[in-house]
Amino acid sequence: MSTGFGAEIVATINKLQDVFTAVGSSAAQIDLPQICVLGSQSSGKSSVLENIVGRDFLPRGSGIVTRRPLVLQLIHRPATTAAPTANGNAAAAPGADPRMNENEWGEFLHLPNEKFYDFNKIRAEIVRDTEAKTGRNAGISPQPINLRIFSPNVLTLTLVDLPGLTKVPVGDQPKDIEKQIRDMLFKYISKPACIVLAVTPANTDLANSDGLKMAREVDPEGTRTIGVLTKVDLMDAGTDVVDILAGRVIPLRLGYVPVVNRGQRDIDTSKPIQQALDAERHFFESHPAYQGKAQYCGTPFLARKLNMILMHHIRATLPDIKARITSQLQKFNAELQSLGGPLGDGNSSSIVLNIITEFTNEFRTVIDGNTNDLSLNELSGGARISFVFHELFNNGVKSIDPFDQVKDGDIRTILYNSSGSTPALFVGTAAFEVIVKQQIKRLEEPGLKCCQLVYDELIRILGQLLAKIQAFRRYPALRERFNSVVVNFFKSAMTPTTKLVIDMVAMQACYVNTTHPDFLNGHKAMALVTDRLNANKPATPEPKPGKMTAAQLNNNKDLDVDIKKEEPSFFGSFFSSAKSQQQKAKKGPQPMEAPPAIIRPQAALSERETLETEVIKLLIHSYFNIVKREMIDMVPKAITLTLVNHSKENLQRELLQELYKPDVLEDLLKESELVVARRKEVVSMVQALNKAEEIVAGV
Repeated sequence: MSTGFGAEIVATINKLQDVFTAVGSSAAQIDLPQICVLGSQSSGKSSVLENIVGRDFLPRGSGIVTRRPLVLQLIHRPATTAAPTANGNAAAAPGADPRMNENEWGEFLHLPNEKFYDFNKIRAEIVRDTEAKTGRNAGISPQPINLRIFSPNVLTLTLVDLPGLTKVPVGDQPKDIEKQIRDMLFKYISKPACIVLAVTPANTDLANSDGLKMAREVDPEGTRTIGVLTKVDLMDAGTDVVDILAGRVIPLRLGYVPVVNRGQRDIDTSKPIQQALDAERHFFESHPAYQGKAQYCGTPFLARKLNMILMHHIRATLPDIKARITSQLQKFNAELQSLGGPLGDGNSSSIVLNIITEFTNEFRTVIDGNTNDLSLNELSGGARISFVFHELFNNGVKSIDPFDQVKDGDIRTILYNSSGSTPALFVGTAAFEVIVKQQIKRLEEPGLKCCQLVYDELIRILGQLLAKIQAFRRYPALRERFNSVVVNFFKSAMTPTTKLVIDMVAMQACYVNTTHPDFLNGHKAMALVTDRLNANKPATPEPKPGKMTAAQLNNNKDLDVDIKKEEPSFFGSFFSSAKSQQQKAKKGPQPMEAPPAIIRPQAALSERETLETEVIKLLIHSYFNIVKREMIDMVPKAITLTLVNHSKENLQRELLQELYKPDVLEDLLKESELVVARRKEVVSMVQALNKAEEIVAGV
């Protein structure tokens, strides 16, 4: 790859970084290739960067000096003799950089069209802008500073100087400063497109290197980490880093580069970097451990190596960058359309009309089950209404037992009461009707409950659609009004629905159709009960031949026969009090007494009463099952007619009547402040991505 093409491809990434930084969006969103400088405090990161640039321009001091990421774009620009277009910075001033010239300058992205020929002023601007964003209490910020340096003495290269790792808060630093810094560094170095430049002092144990430890966490194979060993000249006599360089300690695919930086005394005395680079070269060429490999040591080799690594890395990742830009552009364009386009929608009446149409179409679709968003995990929409009808209501009606509230003794009492003063010759139909009508009335409760459950499901669908349709996020007032209108519409539809269900129960109760083809008639019921009772009755021993019972002597008409097993009379059970039993035990005539104020049956049912009660129960059971089947069939139909289908067919008309009014449209379409702010952000992102697409299209 030619150097010219290499510079061009690095410049392309620089432009992309500028584009995304300008809109306040992290370039990491597209995961741009970049070299991030990582290391602990005082590891020599700043000196390495200044040696690569060849100028003093970074803030120095104790504690955290780098408190925001510095995106340093080095751009090789051949020297020219043209006069600088200076803004006063080119003129010498007290304390100014004595090496100012027209061929080297810096530019900040946040100060467009302003060139800094004085590198001392670049340092001051870095400090000023850092404090403007983070304050003076040593806080940190992930918002980067973008600095371009144009010089004939640099290779085209992009580096990100990250805050140094620290462990103990100093002064008024936040107590969680270590976590804040680590989180910020991980955000940068965890991107697969990031090359990690891990700076470690050579005079410390490599196994204790904070930079290498963090790099290993995101790059365990060491495929995108390059090591820089600083302070090689400060190692104890007789020691060197040859084993590290040979990869025998902690191997890295991209290897290690040893460098020698200026010492603190050199910095204090403003020793020129060029002299420091000459001293560095002399150190490696004269050191017995490094002189054979001196060309692979030092800052100039590091800069060339980084330039080559970055170019190859960009070349490998460029297709993916193009694909990501296209994908992001599609995503943000879609979001922009959902927010009403760059300038918002135009005609307010058409907006409301479109939202009403979309809502009612979605409502019908969800009820009918034609939606494309069919859930795999749970029932939704119309399927839930079907569940209410065919599971909940069905089982609720079936579970009603007509005899859980009406006991056999109650049926006997009703039989006596319904026959009046003349005991019924056959089983009284009046008793059957009285009891069955009482039980039919019990079906009203599950019917009304079914109405309420279907209403709840419609409200649930309403909530889902209000959350799903994006226009409601833009217009909170419209959403609230929509919710109010639809809920009131459902409530108004509930009135005729509940009335219809109540009327259906009343219809069943007011007319008992004993001619229903499925109804068990009285004769068949009597035969079934008689057979059942006879089957349960113990066999009676037949009298011996030639002997007649006392009753048979008078053709069963003698009242004075000796009755051994006395059957209770038709009304006998009503008078089975303790007193009457005692009187029966006495011999002699029994005096008649006035009936008690309240007469309740006491004794067990007689054989005839049992027969009549069982017949009534069988008839009630038969007819009540017929009514239950009809209600299970008809109540869902009634609710569907007056509530569900009514809503599907008339909801759109109701919404148009209530919302499509010129005097309320303006109030309804007041946009949410969040939506307005988000639209502004999305417009900026779309513009940035369009620009980015243009930039990468030419590569």
